[in-house]
Amino acid sequence: MTAPRTVYLNGEFLPFEQARVPIMDRGFLFADGIYEVSAILDGKLVDNAAHLARLDRSLGEIGIRNPHDAAGWERLQTELVARNGVTEGLVYMQVTRGVAERDFAFPKGDVAPTVMMFTQAKTVLANPLAETGARVITVEDLRWKRRDIKSVALLAQVLAKQQAAEAGVAEAWMVEDGAVTEGSSSTAFIVSRERVLVTRPLSTALLPGITRASVLRLAQEADLRIEERLIPVAEAYEAAEAFYTSASAFVMPVVQIDDRTIGEGRPGPITRRMRELYIAAARQG
Repeated sequence: MTAPRTVYLNGEFLPFEQARVPIMDRGFLFADGIYEVSAILDGKLVDNAAHLARLDRSLGEIGIRNPHDAAGWERLQTELVARNGVTEGLVYMQVTRGVAERDFAFPKGDVAPTVMMFTQAKTVLANPLAETGARVITVEDLRWKRRDIKSVALLAQVLAKQQAAEAGVAEAWMVEDGAVTEGSSSTAFIVSRERVLVTRPLSTALLPGITRASVLRLAQEADLRIEERLIPVAEAYEAAEAFYTSASAFVMPVVQIDDRTIGEGRPGPITRRMRELYIAAARQG
């Protein structure tokens, strides 16, 4: 028998069915909120300090006070993971500006933010795409200009992901001015013909990926050549290897972009190595 699912909402651990948010919550009305997702591996949180630091930064960028310090967040996350018995999967955190009468301007007075968390049990390590490689399509990047903020306003990403689903592929890489910005829920990487690991530099054009940062650190430790620069779609088509990173995919090989086969059409040695290094580092904590 499956154990009842527990979620966290505004200071309480509740059965999933009892958790309710008022319709005047600004996250519901305006997407006025921030979220984060940390991976769970072997029952432990992965790269969590960096995820919580990014949560704090995103909240600050839109003027929502962080309801907890990092230690407080981690205590709640750890308890929620334990209550749900999740050993592999994700823990989702969301903070909105709270509940107030509908008005575009921030509500006056001390409105408490809405704080919510839930877990999802998911297979990350045994994902068959890690062995066969994923296919992706390119789509137009329709998002706003502050993509460095992890906002709950994800309609453009939803539409991109739906295009990928309808095309029967795993991910969509969003394109602006002829260059890849990032995936709909991931960071894009290629390995050039010269065996250089390439990804786009950080700016307001893309989210500062936490897995991205760990992969770059591990690549540097492994003495791989790295370039942070724009990736024209035409160059991505001709790459020796490609992959994307995220909390839910770790390091995912890409073997096809649009109708173009990447490399030999199977996960390449550098991609495989980066996935191995990342999983090992995640397990070591």
